[in-house]
Amino acid sequence: MEQIYILMLVALALLAAIDLMVGVANDAVNFLNSGIGSKAVSFKTLMIVASIGIALGALFSSGMMEIARSGIFMPAMFTFNDVMIIFLAVMITDVLLLDIFNSLGLPTSTTVSVVFSLLGGAVCLGLYKMISQDANTNSILDYINQEKATEIVSSILISVALSFTIGAFVQYISRILFSFHYEKRVKYFGAIFGGIGISAITYFILFKGLKSSSFMTNNLKELMNSNQFLILGVSFLFWTILSQILIVKKVNIFKVIIVIGTFALSLAFAGNDLVNFIGVPIAALQSYEIYVGSGSNDQMLMSALASSELKANFWLLLIGGGIMVYTLWTSKKAKEVIETGVSLSRQSEGTERFDANNLSRIVVRGVMYIGQILNYFLPKALEVKIDKQFTKPETKQKKSEEPAFDMVRASVNLMVASILIAIGTSLKLPLSTTYVTFMVAMGTSFADRAWDRESAVYRVAGVINVIGGWFITAFVAFLMAGTIVVLLNFGKVFAFFALMVTVGILLYKSARKYIKKTKEKEEEIKLKKEDIFSIKEIISETSSQVGKVIRKTNGLYTDVINNLGLQDLAKLKENKKKLKKLEKDVDDLKSNVYYVIKNLDETSLEASKFYVLILGYLQDMVQSIGYITTNSYSHINNNHKQLKFNQIRDLKTVDNKLQHLFNRLDKSLEKEDYSQIDEILSEKAGLLESISELIQKQIIRIRTTENSPKNSKLYFGLLLETNDLVKATMNLLELFKEFNKQTDSKK
Repeated sequence: MEQIYILMLVALALLAAIDLMVGVANDAVNFLNSGIGSKAVSFKTLMIVASIGIALGALFSSGMMEIARSGIFMPAMFTFNDVMIIFLAVMITDVLLLDIFNSLGLPTSTTVSVVFSLLGGAVCLGLYKMISQDANTNSILDYINQEKATEIVSSILISVALSFTIGAFVQYISRILFSFHYEKRVKYFGAIFGGIGISAITYFILFKGLKSSSFMTNNLKELMNSNQFLILGVSFLFWTILSQILIVKKVNIFKVIIVIGTFALSLAFAGNDLVNFIGVPIAALQSYEIYVGSGSNDQMLMSALASSELKANFWLLLIGGGIMVYTLWTSKKAKEVIETGVSLSRQSEGTERFDANNLSRIVVRGVMYIGQILNYFLPKALEVKIDKQFTKPETKQKKSEEPAFDMVRASVNLMVASILIAIGTSLKLPLSTTYVTFMVAMGTSFADRAWDRESAVYRVAGVINVIGGWFITAFVAFLMAGTIVVLLNFGKVFAFFALMVTVGILLYKSARKYIKKTKEKEEEIKLKKEDIFSIKEIISETSSQVGKVIRKTNGLYTDVINNLGLQDLAKLKENKKKLKKLEKDVDDLKSNVYYVIKNLDETSLEASKFYVLILGYLQDMVQSIGYITTNSYSHINNNHKQLKFNQIRDLKTVDNKLQHLFNRLDKSLEKEDYSQIDEILSEKAGLLESISELIQKQIIRIRTTENSPKNSKLYFGLLLETNDLVKATMNLLELFKEFNKQTDSKK
């Protein structure tokens, strides 16, 4: 029997390595968001600072894994076999859940994932023991640590509301003090701000980042706890004086705060959140050591697991820290999660990642009403003065080079998050670093008026989606871990191997799906350059966009005709998904038209008109292929009669001609060689004539042999929309021809 436990430990070690990777990908947003968003320092510098923080945090971690061992469930109520089942269920759940959220690009809480997995596994196994009469208690509450579980659940609700509110308040005051022209005012308020900010971060490092370090003896902890205010006072005085000296020396104090804050959060992340990734496997290893030491009795109760004397092996912590640093530098999913946080809090406008929903509309409308009421009572002179502080400076930077938000907001993000997490730690309230850092960032962006009438409803929807994902994490983790515990308890060795194979398959499929998603993202029809200033650039970018639309339209048309002939409903459904993606891509291009026109120089008025008209023709093309795809799917889905062989053959004839046309056009646009436009345009009449002849043939069929109204409706619809598709494509080509002639004549 002992061999199966060794295999379980090996499985837990592998899952721990995977969990570290997916966990870092998820939590990197906590400490990199502010630095990356503000572009205070180079990305490489920021990564080096974060890597040092992670490495030190991992090494300083004492391995006091109370949450994994005894913080959620009572080990004295479970046997060695029971706790090994719970630990394995927790790790499987955690790895799969975090991988799902990373693939979606959404940040979630690794703490909540582990905690609720432990809770779900303990509750389900406790219920089984009660039902099977193996227990000496009639209350499920005896199996769990009620106090700690209640604290964690309540802290979720508290941290979300409190972090947003305090972040918004501090940012509002900071913006009034510094405005967006903070370079001019830093000499007046910079030293005090730096003193407060760096002192808060220092306090955070001492009381959160290093509180469980191996060199922190009980006497030293007591000394620090009894002199908190003295430490804060001395720290504030020191950092204020140093900040003033740095400002006199022309050093940007905000950059200093951002670098130190990034180091502090990454240190605390590794030092405290390491338990979320390797705490459970380490607890399992310690359980095994207790099991072997007691004579290999797998039915012994695990009271010894609650001992505070148990500590993690230094080398395990070192390996864990190394994996975390490696993942930070190499994970593409980490960059996607960071992108979500930055995009929701960015100061500039642009394409929004999330769609509006009813709840976000209600929230925004409510806030607008409250704002109108407040404005009614505020003196007009004060209102005008406050508005001036929020006036953004005009910048000559290219849009691609602009930071998502300035260094004042980045500093507030790090300062407020550090203070809240440190206070939560001192009050022994288990705040989630993900919840705090994310909601502080959302609060500061709200107070900084980054959410205006153009973007508020989408940003709020994004925040609601992320928060909703947090609560889903808790619910799903509880149920999934409980289910896996039941399977392992009844299935024994067979369930263990089956689950490990399943996990491997799911992770493999997730990786394949992510690679596919990445490739599709590279093929998205969007501006390759965010900054387009000249006629040459607009022609080049438009050629690229039109080429991608034509390529996708060509492929979609061929697929639909083939699948319609085969009556393949599943593939037609896939075609509908591709259509939605194509429609979204073209809609995103339309959303960017304002920024394209605004960026073009004054001599490029005709280029603006050209771009708008091109978008109009692209929309016509998408509408035509949309009708063809949707109606073909509906026809087969409603089980109508199949199109006749002659009809499918005629449609394929048109498809072959369209393929030839679109392929030539795609190559021409890809090479930006417009010399063949006249030759391609000359094929217009012949193609339209072919479609007209097919319409005439169908009219004859109806009068002689055709007996299906639905078939006729679909067939005529396909031909007419193909006719419109050809016309829209040719009109687009004629526009390219005309515009190129005008451009050449001006040279």
